[in-house]
Amino acid sequence: MRIPIALIVFGLLGADIFTAASQDSRSSPAESAEKSKTPNPALIPDSSIAIPPLQVDSSGALVIRASPTSSQHDFDFLVGTWKLRNRKLASRLTHSTEWKSFESRVEMRQILNGFGNIDKYTDQASGKPYEGVAIRLFNPTTRLWSIYWADNNSGSLDPPVVGSFENKIGHFFARDTFKDRPIIVVFRWDARNPSLPVWSQAFSTDEGKTWEWNSINVSERVH
Repeated sequence: MRIPIALIVFGLLGADIFTAASQDSRSSPAESAEKSKTPNPALIPDSSIAIPPLQVDSSGALVIRASPTSSQHDFDFLVGTWKLRNRKLASRLTHSTEWKSFESRVEMRQILNGFGNIDKYTDQASGKPYEGVAIRLFNPTTRLWSIYWADNNSGSLDPPVVGSFENKIGHFFARDTFKDRPIIVVFRWDARNPSLPVWSQAFSTDEGKTWEWNSINVSERVH
């Protein structure tokens, strides 16, 4: 019997997860406007890293295959507690150039005997508690990771982004909508420096021909 993923979240974290305050977030509350005109270089999406070209089947569904090195241990570097520095685009898919900066915190632990992990994300950027949860599950048959996100604003799981790591860089994709507009989402995890891993997110409205980066953070280990 397949257990709905929402019940897994509920059982692992308790009923308050959807009513309280991960990095793997598609949306969040308002943040303070960025004051610095020269952001930390680590908080600028790395244009030297190419987003893998997309493949689709005859029905338009994304075709995602695991890299030869994809492993259940790919997220082991993220276990623990982290302080995050974040930048987010003030307005997505509107040609905005204004970014907002804030700090947050993540606590991550492994589940399912290492075939998954879960983290709790919190921030106070909007002046009130915000909380989200990321669940990452490794499929040993396809060797693909699926990353699910939910927060206290929606109380429901976003469609998972799916993908794998290659050379310490992971790309994870999904079809979704943003303000009723069809998009493709990509999460990127750059773990080349596991002590300062970088997560970033981009949207495409033209089937992956162009991308707009709209969110990025760098994590620093607390313990």
